[in-house]
Amino acid sequence: MKISSHYNILKNLVEEKKAVVSIIGLGYVGLPLSILFSKNNFRVIGIDIDKNKIKKLKSGKSYIKHIKNNSINEGIKKGNLIFSNNLEDVSKANIIIICLPTPLNQYREPDLSFITSTLKIISPHFKKGQLLILESTSYPGTTEEIIKPVIEENNFLIGDDFFLVYSPEREDPGNLKFKTSNIPKVVGGITKNCLEIASTLYSFVIKEVIQVSNTKTAEMTKLLENIHRAVNIGLVNEIKPLAYEMGIDLYEVIEAAKTKPFGFVPYYPGPGLGGHCIPIDPFYLTWKAKEYGMHTRFIELAGEINQSMPKYVVDKLIDGLNKKSKSINGSKILLLGIAYKKNVDDMRESPALKIISLLEKKGADVSYCDDYFETFPETRKYNFKLKKISLKKNTLESFDAAILVTDHDYFNYDLISKYCKLLVDTRGRFANSKNKNIIRA
Repeated sequence: MKISSHYNILKNLVEEKKAVVSIIGLGYVGLPLSILFSKNNFRVIGIDIDKNKIKKLKSGKSYIKHIKNNSINEGIKKGNLIFSNNLEDVSKANIIIICLPTPLNQYREPDLSFITSTLKIISPHFKKGQLLILESTSYPGTTEEIIKPVIEENNFLIGDDFFLVYSPEREDPGNLKFKTSNIPKVVGGITKNCLEIASTLYSFVIKEVIQVSNTKTAEMTKLLENIHRAVNIGLVNEIKPLAYEMGIDLYEVIEAAKTKPFGFVPYYPGPGLGGHCIPIDPFYLTWKAKEYGMHTRFIELAGEINQSMPKYVVDKLIDGLNKKSKSINGSKILLLGIAYKKNVDDMRESPALKIISLLEKKGADVSYCDDYFETFPETRKYNFKLKKISLKKNTLESFDAAILVTDHDYFNYDLISKYCKLLVDTRGRFANSKNKNIIRA
């Protein structure tokens, strides 16, 4: 392995914690990472083009509920955490970490426009001796095919005077046990020098660094993790209607099965997949597989099943209303929880969105109850104008039905069970209930 002077200089800066780290994209991945580097005495420039977000962060206020204000203020007061909406500030950094969204377009194909448009702006400000790390999830080959050519167009020699790495994010918002600092970090570099310098950097802030042979392997690792979950969730979602028809409590089955000390990992059914990763990442591989003339049938089947769950939930609601001689058209429906998972203020790809869309198309009058959202967030695809409802006896009694979409721990489930005229439980929270007004879906 040839060691260049640029490698030695950057490695020394990292080891002495004098390297400046710029993180582009201050969402659920970038903001915690910025705080983590700051806490470990690296100087951090957090960059996001959302001016309102930057204004709030500069005042020491978090816009993500599970990230506390004091964790931001600590870095600001120490002088090693600053925020900017100017992408050109990457010129002031030794390390550039990209944590931008990678959604799917309307045809369920990868949309890398956030990355490519950002690269176009920042590439003129690259300088020798910098390390660029992509953390955004994408298909195997993204780092080599999209980012590497941009760097080489600037006449840099990767591994010698510029360094390029892929290291997938592994955030789990709301997880009290695992945070950025104690989730093992997978790192793959374009060259050995790239790998070593990035591994050294992450080793100062993350407990364990896992080196892999190249960037494609690191990219595939991230996809496999999420495909594993998507396929297994699809499996239990497929079994759920069958178990219901057979009079079997699937949740009891899962609890019994997970007592086996080997060979079984419990996954639970739900109203559909949510979050930025699980509903999206598998399709990055199905898209890339077509380039090799291959068809990923398991992944696509799981996707079909999981995408069908919101309709299954609405159909169960309609059946329940019909038994009470009520039409869905004109019925008042309350959604309990709109986040994609419990105890977080994250709406990305939430199944609640599809459920609301289906309900409104059928003429239902929809409201929501979720203390993590004072107003209903606007998303890229939907802009619902829904009223937020407080969880009270008279409120619940005023609705024809409620759907438990997200089982936040703060909900008063005794109150819900007692006063809902009809409740569709998509999370198994009332699996043991004998209440005839509760429908499992």
